[in-house]
Amino acid sequence: MYSKKVIQHFQNPKNMGKMKNPDSVGEAGNPQCGDVMKIYLKVSVGRIKDISFETMGCVSAIATSSMITELAKERTLAEAEKITYQDVVNELGELPPVKVHCAGMAVAALKKAIENYCKSH
Repeated sequence: MYSKKVIQHFQNPKNMGKMKNPDSVGEAGNPQCGDVMKIYLKVSVGRIKDISFETMGCVSAIATSSMITELAKERTLAEAEKITYQDVVNELGELPPVKVHCAGMAVAALKKAIENYCKSH
């Protein structure tokens, strides 16, 4: 049902945890399944220097949160804004069709964090 990479990111998530003094935070959720994701950013000269997440949700929610942080780290804000849910799914090696929305939530949380950063800086 889940790819090996999804299980790896669920069991050993990358960049997990609340960040102290982030430059920005973005949040996304799905009221139907109850998943909630927060993405924290530290930005320097337009580039994501540090990123972390807090997610309350299922295997796919945690794995996609972990993967979005890996994809966005060290990218410029403009590059990170171009990451799509399909990029997340492709990197994880597939998600069950009913769980693809988790990749969309991860992207939405990242984009909200970027948007909030741009509004305040």
